[in-house]
Amino acid sequence: MKKVRKAVFPVAGMGTRFLPATKAAPKEMLPIVDKPLIQFAVEEAVAAGITDMVFVTGRSKRSIEDHFDKAYELESELEARGKHEMLEFVRNMIPKNINCIYIRQAEALGLGHAVLCAKPVIGDEPFAVILADDLLDGKPAVMKQMTDTYDYYRCSVLGVQDVPRADTRSYGIVDARAVADRVEQINAIVEKPKPEDAPSTLAVVGRYILTPRIFHHLENVKPGAGGEIQLTDGIASLLSEEQVLAYRYDGTRYDCGSKLGYLQATVVFGQRHPEVGPAFDAYLKSLGG
Repeated sequence: MKKVRKAVFPVAGMGTRFLPATKAAPKEMLPIVDKPLIQFAVEEAVAAGITDMVFVTGRSKRSIEDHFDKAYELESELEARGKHEMLEFVRNMIPKNINCIYIRQAEALGLGHAVLCAKPVIGDEPFAVILADDLLDGKPAVMKQMTDTYDYYRCSVLGVQDVPRADTRSYGIVDARAVADRVEQINAIVEKPKPEDAPSTLAVVGRYILTPRIFHHLENVKPGAGGEIQLTDGIASLLSEEQVLAYRYDGTRYDCGSKLGYLQATVVFGQRHPEVGPAFDAYLKSLGG
C-alpha cells in the first residue's frame, strides 16, 4: 500500500508562446507577482505529502535548479543588510525534508517521453505528474485531493474539468461514467479530438497520479508525429489492464501556458497578495474594471 511520495515535473519545453520572455529563461520561472510558476507547483506537491521532486529538464533550464538550490551569495548579502525576514523566507522556501532530483531530457519527444525519462528514479512506486503552467488554485491543494482519491481507490487518477466543446482539440478528452462524487471511471481517452469527434467535453488538465505500470505502456506505445511519445497514448494502453479514474477537482485553473490565463492569474493573485493586494485592488477599481 505505497503512498504517492514522488512527483515528476516535465519542464523541458521551449515555451514558445511567451517569446521573447522565454528565449533565455524557462516558462516555468515566469512569476505570478513574485513567485515563479514552478514554485507554485512544488508547493502543491508538498501540500500533498510528496517529498521527492523529480524535474525533467532540458537546455537553458539551469535557473530552475538554481531556484531550489542554496544561494550562498544572496543569503550573505541579506544577512549583511539585516534583512532577516527575507533571509528566512529564502532559506525556508521549501521544507528541509524535500529532495530535488534533476534528469536531463536530451530531446523534447513529447510528454510521455518526459515521464519515461523519470523511470529510473520512480521505480515501482505510484507517482504524480504536475505541469507547472497549469496553475490550480484549490483548498485543499488539488494534488492533495487527488492523492486522497488514490489512497482510497489505489489506481491511476487524472485531474479533469469540463471545457467548451470548441476547445476539445487542445486537450486529452475522456469518455467516462460517474462512480462517486467527483470521481468517474474512464472508458477511453483521446488526444486532442476535433469537437465533432470528441467523446465528451471532460478534459485532462496538468495533474496525474499514475501507477508504475504506465512505464511499460510508454515503452511500447507507437511514437507519433516527430517521434513524440504521448502520455495520453500510454494511458489509453494502460486502460486495457488497469482501472483509471477521472477526478473533477475542486478549485480554479489558470492556463498559464497562454498569455490570457497568465494575466488572469496575475490579477487574481495580485489582488490577494499580502504586501500589495489592497493597493493593487484599489488601482484596478480606479480603472473602472
